[in-house]
Amino acid sequence: MSSHQTTQTMKPATAAKKLGVYLEATPAEFQEGDVSRTELNELQTNPPQWLRELRANGPHPRPVVAARLGVSIAGLARGGVTEPLTTEQIEALRAEGPEWLAKERATQAEVRKEAERIKNKKEPTTKG
Repeated sequence: MSSHQTTQTMKPATAAKKLGVYLEATPAEFQEGDVSRTELNELQTNPPQWLRELRANGPHPRPVVAARLGVSIAGLARGGVTEPLTTEQIEALRAEGPEWLAKERATQAEVRKEAERIKNKKEPTTKG
């Protein structure tokens, strides 16, 4: 029995998701080929200029936009944000402070608070 390892690869969309970038904004060579686990690790450890630029300025995928705004992805959709946004657009939205954003942030804060309450309730208390 030989124990040679096969290289594990992933689709560009999966790699982009793991890197937190919008696939359509990545270079063509990234979009067109599979990415190995080794290549992904290298991109995470030593990001090339295009990756640093995308992470800093966008356009950002919805999960990143939601996190930067402090809302859920569903909250973005309810607020009418369905497209990727650049860092500049996210900052403008924050500065503008639309009503939907304040409402969704409050909702998200409540969700986090409730999740924390449930987590604390489930943790067994030790008798001393």
